[in-house]
Amino acid sequence: MIDLDERNHQPAESGTITSDRLMARRKMTLRLVAAFVVGVVLGGFGVSELRDSRDQRERNALVALVALPQSADFGGSSAQGSVQLSGQLMLINAGPAPITVRRVQAERPDVVVRSTGQPRLLPPGGTGQLLVELRFECSIAFQPEPLSLRLSVETDDKQVREVTYPVALVGSDWERDAQSMCEAHA
Repeated sequence: MIDLDERNHQPAESGTITSDRLMARRKMTLRLVAAFVVGVVLGGFGVSELRDSRDQRERNALVALVALPQSADFGGSSAQGSVQLSGQLMLINAGPAPITVRRVQAERPDVVVRSTGQPRLLPPGGTGQLLVELRFECSIAFQPEPLSLRLSVETDDKQVREVTYPVALVGSDWERDAQSMCEAHA
């Protein structure tokens, strides 16, 4: 005889097997969720470290420099319509990392500028002077446009970069000293 009202057709032992399987699935799901969470945390930390490292490299590669003509009264000479002076260029590191200014040069018809001193290390926010040699052509009037200085700069990441900076000569010590020497030898 078959009892149709009977709901559990499984043997009594099969209930423990089903609950064991259910428990194993829950543990597996919990392990997978835990592995996923650990992966997300580690991945987020790794991405954050990479971003910080990239930002630091970008800061170390940044060159923010101000250059101002200073005195040009360290001696000079005149010959064949030109005046040669020794002077100083004031440098200010406005960037976030130390830089070394290795070389400065500029050239246009009325003036030539070349650095003669040793490279100058400038800490962030620091200032320093670089010795320069100046040659002015007395027969050519000073041009009102700023002189475009080319500076060779080594950044904190040991890369050498070429940057330009406009320097106004009109009204500067360099212009005044050069004009007085040109007038004296005219």
